[in-house]
Amino acid sequence: MTLTLWRDISPIGQALRRPSSKSPHVLIIGGGVTGLISAWVLLDRGYRVTIVSSAWASDEQRLTSQIAGALWEFPPAVCGQHTDKISLAHSKHWSMTAYHIWDGIASIPTLSEASGVRMMPSDFFFPEPVESDKAQVEKMTEIMASGVRGFYRGADIIDERGIDPSYGAVDAYELLAPVIDTDKAMQWLMELVENKGANLVTETIHDDLVEIEDSLRARFEADVIVNCTGLQAQELAGDESVYPIRGGLIRVINDGSDFPKVDAALTITADAAHSANEIIFLVPRNDNILLIGGITEPHEWDLDLTLDTPIIRRMRERCEKFLPGLENARVDPDYPFAQGLRPFRGQNVRVERELRRTGSRIVHSYGHGGAGWSLSFGCAQDVSMLVDEALDGIPARPMSETVFERKAAGFQRTQVRH
Repeated sequence: MTLTLWRDISPIGQALRRPSSKSPHVLIIGGGVTGLISAWVLLDRGYRVTIVSSAWASDEQRLTSQIAGALWEFPPAVCGQHTDKISLAHSKHWSMTAYHIWDGIASIPTLSEASGVRMMPSDFFFPEPVESDKAQVEKMTEIMASGVRGFYRGADIIDERGIDPSYGAVDAYELLAPVIDTDKAMQWLMELVENKGANLVTETIHDDLVEIEDSLRARFEADVIVNCTGLQAQELAGDESVYPIRGGLIRVINDGSDFPKVDAALTITADAAHSANEIIFLVPRNDNILLIGGITEPHEWDLDLTLDTPIIRRMRERCEKFLPGLENARVDPDYPFAQGLRPFRGQNVRVERELRRTGSRIVHSYGHGGAGWSLSFGCAQDVSMLVDEALDGIPARPMSETVFERKAAGFQRTQVRH
């Protein structure tokens, strides 16, 4: 069974299954969206949880999870970098698990306001008819069959949204998708897991976890370690295939005074445009802010972009040509520009137990790239299952061996050992 809101996890501030002093203790490393939602799932299953992170969400020094565009997408995402077949097969399942949970949170007005999660029309535009691209036909067909709400396909969306016909979009479809105000959502998640009993520790962990597993588990009295460290997994998982893809987003005032208020997400994805240099990413962050993006710069580690950097200027010009009126937009005076490093890896997302050491009780969840929010609950469900396997002494297996089995088995609501 798929992880389900209210049955398996609850958005209220107490654990569904209260732990005892003898309940297994899980140490999660990483305080981003992946770590926090993994903690939420484990806490509601009755585990004791400690989260260690070098930094936490704040308005002063934003985490990657806060900088993210946080538009839910069916894989592959807008930035077009998820291509590994094993990872994609898992990711489609993970994304739909997350879709239904975010939808459930957004459906309750008080929860939607507190968490910053809304359901909003999300429109995808194409420079040629969808039928002319086999990959896009397959993706659209999967989306239609996936259970998303509000699917509609028609070129009339182009006129309805005010897209410049000379830009070249000739086809489009729409669906209702979760759109997340990440600053608000991260604060909500931190408070939620703390209220459910998580212990938050500020500390930077160094070295390959395989080398320090025993000492780390002993120091924290942890039964299992879950690695949710994003780019830091290059060191902590000994994974040299981990690399950043730098991104940037311009934040403009979206109150209807300078251009018609944008009330839907508008995108041309890299796989549709057949170029990472032609991405269109226009997403309302909240009632008053519109995000303008996007760019993908693999292996760029420096966060030295500005509004005047040529690639950012071209990004804005591209979006202004796509949606007339944006040239009049005013940047947010308090927070005009966001930039961050999407954490990718060679074979894309890894949700898998440690394979280099027999008997290891390390579970990895990293490499989500620009899709951490979209894959969040699905990955957390698998993390929980892998924690169970580690505690039961079941030998670790690679993701390639579990891709179909995991989808068939789903989420088992077994009680945590007390």
